[in-house]
Amino acid sequence: QVQLVESGGGLVQPGGSLRLSCVASGGTFSRYTMGWFRQATGKEREFVGAVRWGGSTWYADSVKGRFTISRDNGKNTVYLQMNSLKPEDTAVYYCAADTNYYRLIAATSTNEYDYWGQGTQVTVSS
Repeated sequence: QVQLVESGGGLVQPGGSLRLSCVASGGTFSRYTMGWFRQATGKEREFVGAVRWGGSTWYADSVKGRFTISRDNGKNTVYLQMNSLKPEDTAVYYCAADTNYYRLIAATSTNEYDYWGQGTQVTVSS
């Protein structure tokens, strides 16, 4: 069983930055693809970005160039650096683990991820 715990959310002004962290325990973190999703009030959970076990990353078009995902396998931690934040980035942010080591195609759907954190609130407002 894998446990994921996010942290780093909060209130930030438009144009500001935040860094979210997600610490994993109970599994083989280095073999997982780690993803970030978000869910705004009244909307479906949507893909933000992910990093594969080898370090390659991919992002939703809405955050490309503003958000960066990285991982530290020694600390079992994945990060989401968010810059140039906009009010429309306001949401609960979740990290998730895809344990399918042999998946060839980038995992962007919620049903491709096996474990989820509890989420952390990000609010972008002046």
